[in-house]
Amino acid sequence: MNKHRYSIKKYLKMIAASLMIFLSLGALTACSSQTANNLARAKKDNQIIWGVRPDTKLFGLTNIKTGKIEGFEIDLATAITKQVLGKKGKAVFRPITEKTRITLLHNGSLDAVISTMTITKERMKVVDFSDVYFAANESMIVKKTSKIRTVADLNHKGVVVIAIKGTDVPNQVAKLAPKASVKQFDDYGSAFNALKAGQGDVMIDDDGILAGLIADGPQFTLTKASLAQEPYGIGVEKGQDDLRQAINKALKSLRANGTYDKLIRKWFGKVSGFDVKEAESQKVKIQ
Repeated sequence: MNKHRYSIKKYLKMIAASLMIFLSLGALTACSSQTANNLARAKKDNQIIWGVRPDTKLFGLTNIKTGKIEGFEIDLATAITKQVLGKKGKAVFRPITEKTRITLLHNGSLDAVISTMTITKERMKVVDFSDVYFAANESMIVKKTSKIRTVADLNHKGVVVIAIKGTDVPNQVAKLAPKASVKQFDDYGSAFNALKAGQGDVMIDDDGILAGLIADGPQFTLTKASLAQEPYGIGVEKGQDDLRQAINKALKSLRANGTYDKLIRKWFGKVSGFDVKEAESQKVKIQ
């Protein structure tokens, strides 16, 4: 009798152990499937969900008349979507901020983020990036009548540099032009208004973003000065290699067929001082 009970207990333990293994394998498979299936899901639904900035002129800005976000990144994401999914593929755009974009990518709300996000070694620890799609440089805007054109021109007592809080501009100015002073503002609108009001001599930030500020300001120009490279990449969740590779393949095709160049010229071609050829270059160093 005891031997029979022992056999039953042993049998039940074996079933329990087998069940645990089955559930574990199922969980791992589901997890793996979730990681590997973003591209498959996009193909099934015939859409890619993009996180975009709605407040960055030339890259992505909400049109108050139509309510739609328009810009270089919107057009590029649309073109990439059609390369990946076909002509009927749909690009879905969801507004994000600098603070929310990575969180929304992690929780599965987005497939990819295209939002003037600089590729850095620090960010590469938490997200994967596509190849560079915009080779931005940290540059300067000044009034066309200004004598400031180079970093060396900043290094004079009385020169005031305008920058956004939280950027590395104050440290760079202290290192490269220690005689200049820096005024910091919370946002681009306030900073640019201060420059227009004569509260500073120059504003420093990514040349693409600066280009957006002066697009309708004919009295200002970008200088050729470059304080640092700021290469932008499309962010995808860690492990989404299939999607990342598909995006890279699409970027390569869009460069080869001339679509990329057309979009650069469409959005940046008329901005004073903007170097279209330099923007197309991928010779960048990841910081």
